[in-house]
Amino acid sequence: MNVDVRHNPSFAAARVTLEPGEELKTESGAMMATSAGVAVQASTQGGLMKGLKRSVLGGESLFITTYTAPAAGGWVDVADHLPGDIVVATATPDAPLSITKGCWLASAAGVELDTKWGGFKNLFGGEGGFLIHATGHGTIVLSCYGALDRVELAAGESVTIDTGHVVAFGPTVTSQIRKVAGGMMQTLKSGEGLVFDFTGPGWVMTQTRNPSALEAWIRALMPGETSGAAGGVLGGLFGR
Repeated sequence: MNVDVRHNPSFAAARVTLEPGEELKTESGAMMATSAGVAVQASTQGGLMKGLKRSVLGGESLFITTYTAPAAGGWVDVADHLPGDIVVATATPDAPLSITKGCWLASAAGVELDTKWGGFKNLFGGEGGFLIHATGHGTIVLSCYGALDRVELAAGESVTIDTGHVVAFGPTVTSQIRKVAGGMMQTLKSGEGLVFDFTGPGWVMTQTRNPSALEAWIRALMPGETSGAAGGVLGGLFGR
């Protein structure tokens, strides 16, 4: 498959060109358009329990949509629900990817998605305590809110990143989560929650905007209304 990203970095969309019979797996609702003859099928990819685990714990949709190219080949256009950039990565058996909530957009048929425990940020920071773990071999299309940065860490080099700004990181990076300020009162005063401490060697992808911060800002503008129509809008934006 070949991935062509356009309209980046602010409103990126990706066209995935498929060989005859080749498959593409996407997040539910990510498709913009397809060429003629591309077959579409939605499933939980691994059974109901695996789908629920990926959805409830990992923050992705219950169903994954699979697009299969016809005999002449075809293409699928995908885009995220929030404005931002798209980046193409690769998973291999020796180099799986850890992806945070809402950042997986699409991947090749040879990539398997599962969930793994990422720390206690689900309990305190709201970014989701489980990470999507992409294994196998193939292309992965990742989306972010805002622009995307890539931090390259040398052996022993460390960086601290707010949990809501992390998109994905490689297998050689070690990480731990901590509160950015001492005590709950300091956390409230600073306006920050939890952060990742990453140590190289390896890479970390970050996004310049925080989806959870956007959600909190919208809720602050509409106090008491999020259970009605406004709640439906927020669910569409943040509750994939």
